Amino acid sequence: MLTKVQWHYCLDEMERMFPDAHCELVHKNPFELLVATLLSAQCTDVLVNKVTKNLFQKYTKPEDYLAVPIEELQNDIRSIGLYRNKAKNIQALSQQLIDIYDGEVPANRDLLTTFPGVGRKTANVVVSVAFDIPAIAVDTHVERVTKRLGLCRWKDSVLQVEETIMKKTPIDLWSKTHHQLIFFGRYHCKAQNPNCPECPLLGVCREGKKRMSKVVKR
Repeated sequence: MLTKVQWHYCLDEMERMFPDAHCELVHKNPFELLVATLLSAQCTDVLVNKVTKNLFQKYTKPEDYLAVPIEELQNDIRSIGLYRNKAKNIQALSQQLIDIYDGEVPANRDLLTTFPGVGRKTANVVVSVAFDIPAIAVDTHVERVTKRLGLCRWKDSVLQVEETIMKKTPIDLWSKTHHQLIFFGRYHCKAQNPNCPECPLLGVCREGKKRMSKVVKR
């Protein structure tokens, strides 16, 4: 497992590689970010941005999503996976926002997770990006990278991964680390064919060393 010193070395290298890492979901306000993040489940940010380009022109507030039949909203997001369930959740969370929060997205992770379709990851993204509250959102990239490096155990749950990163990372770096881990996993340590030969973290990476040793043996 990575020591704290090794992990901080990884953080420094990811900062060097991706100093401008950021949320790639296009949005103008917390509500748009909430909807975009909900849509991004099991879907790429690129596809979500294509859909929301028109979606956010048509729907600008919670009331707008409730003013149309569910079938119309489903059609508007049809190219996104699980679009039927996501359309239902968008309308349900819009109603909850209006009924309880006067249409305003609460800046509280625990409150956000009470909304339909909003899990811990989505809530962490919203509080971190929209409200600048330190948080670690664990998506597939974050989970894959931290387990390959050996910061976390292969059997760790998503929550355990989140807790480990928070424990070993200064709180003022949580949000930046979240984005840099995503960029590192999305553009360098990919699920298929990770770029181990040119990786600056190879010297401390559990998975990378195994992969490279197999290459050498061949």
